Amino acid sequence: MFSEKELKLLSSSRGIEYLLMAEKPDFREVAGQLMYEQALVRLQAELIKAQNWVVERQERVIIIVEGREFAGKGDAVRAFTDHLNPRSMRVVALQKPTPKQQGQWYFKRYIEQLPERGEIAFFDRSWYNRAIVEPVNGFCTPEEYERFMDEVNHFEKMLIGDGIRLLKFYLSITKDEQKKRIEAIRQNPLRRWELSPVDLRALDLWDEYTRYKKEMFKRTSGKANPWIKIKANDKRKVHLQGIRRILKELPYK
Repeated sequence: MFSEKELKLLSSSRGIEYLLMAEKPDFREVAGQLMYEQALVRLQAELIKAQNWVVERQERVIIIVEGREFAGKGDAVRAFTDHLNPRSMRVVALQKPTPKQQGQWYFKRYIEQLPERGEIAFFDRSWYNRAIVEPVNGFCTPEEYERFMDEVNHFEKMLIGDGIRLLKFYLSITKDEQKKRIEAIRQNPLRRWELSPVDLRALDLWDEYTRYKKEMFKRTSGKANPWIKIKANDKRKVHLQGIRRILKELPYK
C-alpha cells in the first residue's frame, strides 16, 4: 500500500516520467526516488542558509569525505554542493602527488587548499590517503605511514585552534556492495575508464583496507576531530544523512 503522499508523488509529472522510462515500472522504487528527491531539495535549501551563515560570519569550514573505493564519495560531495554558491565553496580532489610534492612535507599540498574566510572546502579524499590507501597499496613506506599517524592529530588540532571547523565523514560499504558497484562499472562501456589499478585491487585487499581503517579510527578520532561514520550501501540515505549532520554541526540558526 502507498501513502497519500506517495500516491500524489507517483501521479506527478515527474513520477509519470519515471514510470514511463522503465520497461517494467517499479512503483515502490519510483516512490522512494521521488521521496528522496523531495527531501534532498529541502535539505539543500537549508545547506544554502548554512553557507550564507559561513559567509556572513567569515567562518572557515572543511568537510572531508573518505571511504573505500566506490563508497560513493564523489556522489555524496555532489549532493552536498549541487546548489551551493561556487564563489564561497570549493571541491578539492587532488591527483597523485608530483615528484616535487613527494619531496615536500606531506601536508603541504593540502595546506594550499585550506578554505579562506567565508568559504567551505569539501575534500573528496584528503590527507587520510596516507592512513589507508597508500600503505595498503605500497605507495608509502612504513616510516612515512607512522610519521603521518603521529602528526595528523597535531595538524588537525592546529587547524581547529586557528578557528577552522572540521568535519570528517567516512562512508562505509560492505564487500558485496563494493563488488556489485565495481562489476556495474566494468559492464558499462561509458564508465569502464573509471577503473584504476587501485580500484581493481580493492576487493583482493579488502582485509588490509579493513585493518588500516580500524587503526585510523583508533588513532585519529578524538573529541575535537571525530570521524562521522555513515553506512553507505544506500546512496540516497548517505546524501540525506550527510547533509543533516552538516546542518547539525554548523550553528547557522
